[in-house]
Amino acid sequence: MDYTPHTEADVQAMLAEIGIARVADLFAHLPEDVRLGRALDIAPGLSEPDLRARVAALASRNRAEVLSFVGAGAYAHYIPSAVDALASRSEFATAYTPYQPEVSQGTLQAIFEFQTITSILLGTDLANASMYDGASAAAEAVLMALRLKSGRARDARGGRVLVARSLHPSVRDTIKTYVASMDDVTIAEVGFDGSGRVALDDVAGNGDASGADIACVVVGYPNFFGIVEDLPAIAAWAKERGALLVTVTLEPLALGLLTAPGALGADIAVGEGQGLGLAPSYGGPGVGLFGTRESFLRAMPGRVVGETVDGDGRRGFCLTLSTREQHIRRDKATSNICTNHSLCALAFTVCVSLLGPGGLRDLARLNARKTRYAALQLAATGLSERFSGPTFNECVLRGADVPARWDRLVRRGIVAGLPLGRYYPELEDSLLLCVTDVHRRGDIDRLASEWRAAGGS
Repeated sequence: MDYTPHTEADVQAMLAEIGIARVADLFAHLPEDVRLGRALDIAPGLSEPDLRARVAALASRNRAEVLSFVGAGAYAHYIPSAVDALASRSEFATAYTPYQPEVSQGTLQAIFEFQTITSILLGTDLANASMYDGASAAAEAVLMALRLKSGRARDARGGRVLVARSLHPSVRDTIKTYVASMDDVTIAEVGFDGSGRVALDDVAGNGDASGADIACVVVGYPNFFGIVEDLPAIAAWAKERGALLVTVTLEPLALGLLTAPGALGADIAVGEGQGLGLAPSYGGPGVGLFGTRESFLRAMPGRVVGETVDGDGRRGFCLTLSTREQHIRRDKATSNICTNHSLCALAFTVCVSLLGPGGLRDLARLNARKTRYAALQLAATGLSERFSGPTFNECVLRGADVPARWDRLVRRGIVAGLPLGRYYPELEDSLLLCVTDVHRRGDIDRLASEWRAAGGS
């Protein structure tokens, strides 16, 4: 809705209602020396047509659209117009946070359906809601694993957390931030091998040789390099040591093609839903996905919406579980997650519902095939795949003069993936390339052509 200012009559009516004569009287209690004492130095107001023309002129000075092949945790996919249309319906705009079920049925049902879809995608017994994003969901999963390891419903204490070095760097940083104040918790990084997968024999730091002190192992699925981890092998390794397996899926579309992590042995499966229904938007907002075993319900953070019936036997929805300190006894609380990302969860739910199982699978297959095509086209320019493991819609490519060529392409309006030297010094000659359904064949061919030309620049 366009902004409509109050008329002078409106202003006078409001002033009369509160018993003052001028707007300036609202500030009479402020000392004179802190008042501006003059009019603001801003240009006169414009009519709406003039304002639109002015803004359009400013926008025209922006650089032309950049062709980007960056993924790395934020993925651009086509979003059907129906997603925004349905998410804007009044049935879902009943409450910011559904404390009062009698006036929040639309929001509660949307969250209930979101949980259902999330549990199906992750292959878990149940799923929660109100995770901020994939990174914080991963950190909450670690705290939950520590609680389960210690046998204390509320306190996360004691233990070693193994985090794959191939997990997204920002997710690793978020986990470290969450446990930084916990003196009896240590984080050890697990290296990766030539396939790009976790190397379980490459664990940094010292700990119990038997691994009995390990609370959980955290891996990406797919990982930061786009590699699909061997979850059954990792799950078996963790189980032998009494540890939980936590998987982090930042590209939700991958679950349209890959076997659900819960079906492969993940005890806690988390992820980011942004890729389905939400634009990248400079890094946010997102919507965290969180699923686990039913037996772990009481240790889970966030909230759970359940289905019930009212006094007349009609279907309804209500908050079944909430773990905030404000809602339940403090000694029973597991998290202080506050913000309800119901609008983002609704967009995710609508998008997945519109696609359906077949559409999700077909879209995932299309993304995987486009990535293969891009890798083949770039191979002709001298780039080769750094890892041998299976990939989804991202892959790591290496070659001569990668940083310099990447800079040259940026100046030409093409962002050829993400250079990895900043995060992995040993991958200074490599970049992470992402191809999705928004990239046309011509876009990929242009990338290959410009990369070849940049070699002679």
